[in-house]
Amino acid sequence: MANTIKSLALKIVDNWWVVGILCLTLGLAPFPLESEPHILGKIRWILGGAKEMGWIDWIDFAVHSIPWILLIRLLNKKLGV
Repeated sequence: MANTIKSLALKIVDNWWVVGILCLTLGLAPFPLESEPHILGKIRWILGGAKEMGWIDWIDFAVHSIPWILLIRLLNKKLGV
């Protein structure tokens, strides 16, 4: 049972379509045109020293960065790096 779940999870995260949709939705949220994606704001905040950044902000950063980490993983796998 555990091997089946693991192989299913690997098939999902190794699928270019799934990772692409995740990057375009969760990775770039929120979508109003006048605001920037959360991930860019969080990266700027961290590069600025992460002053007054609470635990919820770190969780938010992690959630919005997961699709991009999966994309980098797929690119590394494809390029053989």
